[in-house]
Amino acid sequence: MPYLVAADCPAAPAGERFRALVGRPGILGMPGAHNGMAALQARAAGFEALYLSGAAMSASMGLPDLGVITIEDVCFFVRQVSRSSGLPVLVDGDTGYGEALNVMHMIRSFEDAGAGAVHIEDQLLPKKCGHLNDKKLADPRDMAAKVAAAVKARRHLFVVARTDAAASEGIDGAVARAELYLQAGADAIFPEALTNAEMFREFARRVKAPLLANMTEFGRTPFFTASEFEQMGYRMVIWPVSSLRVAAKAQEELFAALRRDGGTHAMIDRMQTRKELYATIGYHDYEALDASIVRTITPEAMPQRPAAKPPER
Repeated sequence: MPYLVAADCPAAPAGERFRALVGRPGILGMPGAHNGMAALQARAAGFEALYLSGAAMSASMGLPDLGVITIEDVCFFVRQVSRSSGLPVLVDGDTGYGEALNVMHMIRSFEDAGAGAVHIEDQLLPKKCGHLNDKKLADPRDMAAKVAAAVKARRHLFVVARTDAAASEGIDGAVARAELYLQAGADAIFPEALTNAEMFREFARRVKAPLLANMTEFGRTPFFTASEFEQMGYRMVIWPVSSLRVAAKAQEELFAALRRDGGTHAMIDRMQTRKELYATIGYHDYEALDASIVRTITPEAMPQRPAAKPPER
């Protein structure tokens, strides 16, 4: 239903709704939704929370995931994803956009935009995707100070502390950092770029807190399903860039076909129809809110060109 109707909007703050989902039995699966359309499609598929990836937001803007985007850039995405879907959204907060005061500003901005949760990582700028090489880590006490600042600033936001330490400090270093971040007030821990099932299990055995797993493609973590992560001791799992990867590949193939064929006729069967699009975005629900708008009738299929007339003899 349209977000314009107050009765259709969630009553509880997004952070409270997110916390309730994490507290239920089972694992909370959150697909990445890089825009409002993806958010609506994920909700229609049955997901109850979404993830907003820094890499996906950056790529959507034609930029690399190197900490280039700003708090206001992220809030633009948070607003459309949370508003369109009505679901609580876990947002990638990168390194917090600076030190303690910057983190507090980020927290309040994300809450105002509609976020339900945020994760902050212990890298130094320029930060890199957690599955790449040569990541530079912040001092764990500096990261703990950021976590404490986030907790102090939040009204309801669920705060996840991410550690990238496993690659350079091993599982012992990652666990030690996680314990420090929990003492600073983190609600959950996100151990990034673990490389095998035993690492995931050991981390879960040693860190007694809700844990988040990242199932990104083309990274250092092998493929595991949500149920496998749950069996390894994890309460949340994200698929951060999957929807963007699929959409980008489809667009690449469309543009190649359009350039090659001079038209889209070879791609019609791979397109969402106008009727399907309008159903996804609730087009007729919005029309129904304003009696002055005549209900739109969508074509059932592509119109066909008339057959060419034979040449006159």
